[in-house]
Amino acid sequence: MANQQDPTDQSDAPPIAAVPLDRLVSIMARLRDPDAGCPWDVAQTFATIAPYTIEEAYEVADAIERDDMAALKDELGDLLLQVVFHSRMAEEAGHFAVGNVIDAISDKMIRRHPHIFADQSLEQWDWEAIKTEERHDAGATSAMDGVAVALPALMRAQKLQKRAARTGFDWPDVMGAVEKIGEEIEELLDAETEAERVDEAGDLLFAAVNMVRHMGVSAEDALRAANAKFERRFRAMEIDAGDAFGGLSLAQKEELWQRAKRSTRAL
Repeated sequence: MANQQDPTDQSDAPPIAAVPLDRLVSIMARLRDPDAGCPWDVAQTFATIAPYTIEEAYEVADAIERDDMAALKDELGDLLLQVVFHSRMAEEAGHFAVGNVIDAISDKMIRRHPHIFADQSLEQWDWEAIKTEERHDAGATSAMDGVAVALPALMRAQKLQKRAARTGFDWPDVMGAVEKIGEEIEELLDAETEAERVDEAGDLLFAAVNMVRHMGVSAEDALRAANAKFERRFRAMEIDAGDAFGGLSLAQKEELWQRAKRSTRAL
């Protein structure tokens, strides 16, 4: 790209504080030493560590949601450890080292911001077009390529729909998605076998994601908020009823639920 430059070479840029990453890299190398390292760390593989990586990302998000900066500092450290851990295992296998990871993301950020690091204007900047070109250069053959299978299902559904929409395969407006939901509800009610119910339930959820996507809502964020709201209200019901909660009738629990809704509406 024309006039591309390394941001660290800009003479007028503010100084960049040294980050003690080398210390963490050295600690991980020691932990992974096959002779003198920690047996647990030595025994790990990409596959065994991957669940921890996902868990740490969620714990970062949780700290942000709780606006807990002390926890966020700790959780970001735990997430950084995952990057260093995976990089160390890759280096041992001769694939790449943590420095290559940092170089790759640095190059990507410069490439994706030509209005900052090159001569493109802000009006010309198209983040999605740049990402599409990157996928093409990497050998992608489908608009669906690159949507990670391990994403939460709602988030992945929305990403797949967005990719399809960029090719023109989409409802012209939200009402198409609304009508599809009604159709999928009927098909789920008509399902006769467990396999059919699973299939139709998936279609219904996918259609619901399509509807909220058309309304500009993140399905993943919306359901996470709904989960939190339900939990707050249910806990309020339990506190309200005390030990008697389990023995209450459904009508009595519904009354508690309505009271909990009123008391937690602003939370």
